[in-house]
Amino acid sequence: MVDQPIVNYSMTTLQEKQEEPNLQPLPGNNDEDGTSTSPSPTSEGQPGDLDSSPPINADASANGGYYCDCKCHEDGHDGHRPCPLTESRTSYRARGNSSAGLSTGASGTRNPLQLNRTLSRRDTALSRIRSRPSVAPFSHPLAKQRTTPEALVDFDGPDDPYRPINWPTRKKVATTLLYGLVTMTATWASSAYAAGTAQVAAEFGVGSQAATLGTTLFLLGFGIGPLLWAPLSEVYGRRPAVLAPMFVAVCFAFATAGARTLQAVMLTRFFGAFFASAPVTNTGGVLGDLFSPAYRGIAMAGYAMAVVGGPTVGPIVSAAVVAAPGYGWRWTEYITGMLQAAVLVAAVVLVDETYPPRLLVRKARRLRHESGNWALHAKFEEWDVGVAELTHKFLVRPVQLLCTPICFLVALYASFCYGILYMQLGAIPLVFAEGRGWPLVESMLPFLAICLGCVTGAAINIANQLYYNRAYHANGDRAVPEKRLPPMMLGSVLFAGGQFVTGWTADPRIHWIVPVVGLYLSGCGFNTIFQAALNYLVDTFQMYAASAVAANTFLRSCFAAAFPLIVTPLYHNLGIGPGSSIFAGFACLLVPVPFVFYVYGRRIRAANKWSKASVYD
Repeated sequence: MVDQPIVNYSMTTLQEKQEEPNLQPLPGNNDEDGTSTSPSPTSEGQPGDLDSSPPINADASANGGYYCDCKCHEDGHDGHRPCPLTESRTSYRARGNSSAGLSTGASGTRNPLQLNRTLSRRDTALSRIRSRPSVAPFSHPLAKQRTTPEALVDFDGPDDPYRPINWPTRKKVATTLLYGLVTMTATWASSAYAAGTAQVAAEFGVGSQAATLGTTLFLLGFGIGPLLWAPLSEVYGRRPAVLAPMFVAVCFAFATAGARTLQAVMLTRFFGAFFASAPVTNTGGVLGDLFSPAYRGIAMAGYAMAVVGGPTVGPIVSAAVVAAPGYGWRWTEYITGMLQAAVLVAAVVLVDETYPPRLLVRKARRLRHESGNWALHAKFEEWDVGVAELTHKFLVRPVQLLCTPICFLVALYASFCYGILYMQLGAIPLVFAEGRGWPLVESMLPFLAICLGCVTGAAINIANQLYYNRAYHANGDRAVPEKRLPPMMLGSVLFAGGQFVTGWTADPRIHWIVPVVGLYLSGCGFNTIFQAALNYLVDTFQMYAASAVAANTFLRSCFAAAFPLIVTPLYHNLGIGPGSSIFAGFACLLVPVPFVFYVYGRRIRAANKWSKASVYD
């Protein structure tokens, strides 16, 4: 369609061209280079030869600055663009001028006898774009008319079964379970590599610290990824913002298994974590979509177990794989990729979207097609989201919230505990393999004590939910953040005590059960602190909860990335007992945090602009 007029012109005689409408540019119409669009005189029959045109009259303005004697504008032409014949002739003129510019003589003057050439489709399209005039301004009575409430599509009341919070219990449990499994496979990948660190160092001829960078870079990717996936989940919905990145993470898991250089291992580990952080970040939002505050604590207990289950079970399975004849550290990555792929396929088949604004967009689209009323739309479709707004929400605002006392101290405490959890990837082999001479697989079994402690911590959090529900209903079904803190208060004491017990009973002369009990106490304390901190931040900052969780996620990943690197030189230089005492000392300094906020939290929330919305009279 684009090239046809030009082909006709190239084959047309001067007599045939005289039968076509006469076109003449208005004075002042110039090309981009500032030269006039009027054709230069050429010999008869050449492409630059144009017939004399009638005088310019008022009809020229109706065709964007071109005179057209075809009168098509009188037959309904809108006047905002050249008519089809005008566009064809303009393209022809552009071809002639372009050809003339390519053919020059020795003196630099154009040779009118060498103007013919065949234009490509791209040249033709560009010439049409250049010749297109600007669209004239317009006004319409509807431009200033606001959207009426009747055109907005919403849920059919609070009991609408289309709302995720009203889904059947079995569907909500299945959705929570699948998202939890996806999250667990992501955190599994963070620790499965640790069992093969010695083999990585031997294969590539580097030290143990350089090989440990595979864990550090993975956890660093866990911290950076949420800065992208969290805002995307609020634009495109939870499901695509979790499942699409996880597919890429699966690819990077297999890429790590097949890497032939240490640099490739490190890069694939980092980017695998960057994409695998999507479920870790957005599963909390899924639970907020599915459960009211009265039941969210129970769901969060399951989510916390998924976050903890990967780092505590992964090293045990990976150690067995590394120790098996004919296998090695690469198979830890193959198994990780296969687990992630299997769970991902199940999630793609069984998981539905849970983000209410996106569900309303789908509902509005269906109603428009069924009713023929194209004014129907969801409120979410009126949101003209921009990069600046998302950047402020997930990059600038998290920093602003970290400057508040509640977000800073609570996130710092949760991040410190999270870092200690990943520190055990290096500490437990030092205590039981190096110190007591246990084989590789047996030396990883104490991770089960941490896992069992986390289960106990989850039970404590679930029991506290009953206490929280009474306060929630007494407050008019509104959140009471401080009632989330009792498990954290108990866990702070258990966590610090567990660090002291593990460190000072690591001596081989003391029975192995004693340091294992210390690990159990640390796991119980960690889970109560970790879950209570998340719930407290969500209830406190409410409409800014996504930014608060993003700040917490980034900070905790930074701690988790640093601690595995420092534990080995610290324990070797100071000893396990003194080294553990340093971490236990910091844990003791943070013990007062939940107690202070339990007593003064309401007053602190009321004094801060970010959290005062959670204070009710």
